[in-house]
Amino acid sequence: MSDYFDPLETRAPADREAALFEALKQQVAHAKSNAPAYADSLRDLDLATIDSKRAFAQIPLTRKSDLISRQKAIRPFGGLTALNTDDLRYVFASPGPIYEPGTERPDYWRMARAAYAAGFRKQDLIHSAFSYHLTPAGAMVDTAAHKIGCAVIPGGVGQTDLQLQTIADLKPDGYIGTPSFLRIIVEKALEKGIDVSSIKKALVSGEAFPPSTREFLAEQGVFALQCYATADLGLIAYESSADSGLIIDEGVYLEIVRPGSGDPVPDGEVGEVVVTTFNPDYPLIRFATGDLSAIQSGMSTCGRTNRRIKGWMGRADQTAKIRGMFVHPEQVSAVVHSFPEISKARLTVDWIDEKDQMFLKCEVDDEKDGLGQRIGDILREKCKLRGEVELVSIGSLPNDGLIIEDIRTYE
Repeated sequence: MSDYFDPLETRAPADREAALFEALKQQVAHAKSNAPAYADSLRDLDLATIDSKRAFAQIPLTRKSDLISRQKAIRPFGGLTALNTDDLRYVFASPGPIYEPGTERPDYWRMARAAYAAGFRKQDLIHSAFSYHLTPAGAMVDTAAHKIGCAVIPGGVGQTDLQLQTIADLKPDGYIGTPSFLRIIVEKALEKGIDVSSIKKALVSGEAFPPSTREFLAEQGVFALQCYATADLGLIAYESSADSGLIIDEGVYLEIVRPGSGDPVPDGEVGEVVVTTFNPDYPLIRFATGDLSAIQSGMSTCGRTNRRIKGWMGRADQTAKIRGMFVHPEQVSAVVHSFPEISKARLTVDWIDEKDQMFLKCEVDDEKDGLGQRIGDILREKCKLRGEVELVSIGSLPNDGLIIEDIRTYE
C-alpha cells in the first residue's frame, strides 16, 4: 500500500508549477464566464495577460471578510458560485452568517488527502467529532472518509459521556475533530476507567494544536496530525508524519501576501494566506483568508514535494477562530446593538486551561439586575459560543478601534 494518496504528491516541483499555472488560467476563465460576481469584477481582464505569477497577482482579492455583505446583496452565495441550481445539494451556514454550497462532487473539500497522510486507510472506522449542525465540518469528514473507503461514526459535538460509551463499544481506529475535544475524551476516559485505546491515530483541525496537547495524546498512544482547512476552500495544507510544517494541498494555489494588499511577500516572510481553489462549482479566485502564515524553507523529508507553510500564525484582521468557529466583528456589534445600555464592547480571546475562552467587556452606565446574563445569552445566540460577560464603567476600554482582541499564547 502506498505511503502517498496519489502521484501528484511526489511530482517534480517544476512539473507541479507548470500544471498549477495552467490550471489557474483555466479557472480564472471559468470563473469569469460562469460566476456572476467574477464576470463583473474581472470584466476588464484580458485573460491573455495572465502569463506569469506576477500578472496573476494583479487580480483583485476576494476577501473572506466581505462574504457577509456580498451574500446579503445576492443570496445565497454572493454570485461567486458557477453551478446550476440542479447541481446544488447542500447549503451550509457558518457563523457570520456565511453560506457555503455543497454538491455531489466526490471528496468535495479534498480532505481525503489529509486523512490519508494521518494514517487512515480503507476499512478503518473513524469517530468524527466535528459538528453536523449547519456547518460543513461533519460533511467534510464524511466525504473524505468515503473517498478512502472508511466508515464514520457521526459523533458531532457534545454528549461526551455517550461518545465515550460509543467509542468503548465500537472501537474506532481513529478520530477526526478538534484537538481539545479529543483531549477531553481521553482525559474523561482515564477518569472514568473507560477504554478508548482503540483510537491510535487522529486528524485534528479547527483550532490551535499546542505542543502540550500533542505530547499528552502521544503519551496516551494517539498519533495525531493536524490540517488547515476552511468551509469555503476545503483543505489548504496538512501535516505528514515526517516533520514540522504543513504541506500545501495539491488542489489549491497558495500565495502569502502583505496584509492590507495583494502583493506577494518573499518566502519566509509572514503575511496573509491567499488561496485560489480549483473547485469548478465554487471557483474562489485569490481568496484572502485573513489568516497569517509564512512559506517554510526546504522540502518535507516524507517524500512529498509541494511547498510547506508554517501553520496558523494569527489573524490579519479582527476575525477570530474560537473553538473551531469564526467570530466576526459584525457579530459582536450585533450584540452591542441589542442593548441600548452598552456604549462600547470588546471581545477578548484567551487560551486558559488548554482551551479557548472568550470574554466580552461591555461599557455600561447602569448595571441593571440581570443585564450581564441577558448579554451573555445574546452573545451565545449571535456567536454560537458561550462567553463570560463583564460590565465595566464608561471610558474603561481603550480607544484603539479594536472590537476583537486575541491574546492567546500556547507556550
